[in-house]
Amino acid sequence: MAGEFVSVDVSDAVATIRLDRPPMNALSVQVQEEIRAAADEMTQRADVRAVILYGGPKVFAAGADVKEMADWSLTDALARAAHLQSAFTAVARIPQPTIAAVTGYALGGGCELAMCCDFRVAGDNARLGQPEILLGIIPGAGGTQRLPRLVGISRAKEIILSGRFVVADEAREIGLVDRVVAPDEVYAESVSWAQQLARGPAFAMRAAKSAIDRGIETDLETGLDIERLQFSALFGTRDQEIGMRSFLENGPGKAEFTGS
Repeated sequence: MAGEFVSVDVSDAVATIRLDRPPMNALSVQVQEEIRAAADEMTQRADVRAVILYGGPKVFAAGADVKEMADWSLTDALARAAHLQSAFTAVARIPQPTIAAVTGYALGGGCELAMCCDFRVAGDNARLGQPEILLGIIPGAGGTQRLPRLVGISRAKEIILSGRFVVADEAREIGLVDRVVAPDEVYAESVSWAQQLARGPAFAMRAAKSAIDRGIETDLETGLDIERLQFSALFGTRDQEIGMRSFLENGPGKAEFTGS
């Protein structure tokens, strides 16, 4: 898949979804739809076992295209908000493990897009935040929902209501990002992590991600039911046989999984 502003490259079972709309990767309607198409492609590709979302060496995404939004009417906003949310939700629903490689700004929609990934690697120059309040609106692509799930309700309210930028070290301290490295190491660090994930048992990785994502939204009893079904289904996979046989013969951590 190659759109005008979003492309996909796959190497050694790791896919990179690359945003490329200079100068700031503003998330226009077209970019949103190209992101959706890339995410949908990931769900169909058996050769992809981990995914990186990358905005390039200078900026992840500085937010929505405000010029495009400024003249929306109420009915325009109602129509576009649903499409915006569903495009980002497509990223959150990619079944493989996902990593956002964040350099520079990840603001507004950019921060919301990064939060759709399972993990975030940030450069020490990264600035994240939800500054929509400074435009007289609120986050509309998941910020009011995903941010409190990552950093807690009170801290999320403070970040959203102030519209302030969160620097990389603070973002790591509060759980908004997982790793902080030098800006020129962000992509390489993300690839290294993705390659490690890609070597895991593909169906078990997907099952674990699904059980966590679905279970956290429900009560404990229902979550345990989800886990039980996902756990049991893995006994029909080749990787389960490989993993357990390797453990019995060679000890833990030495299995070479096939993704089947």
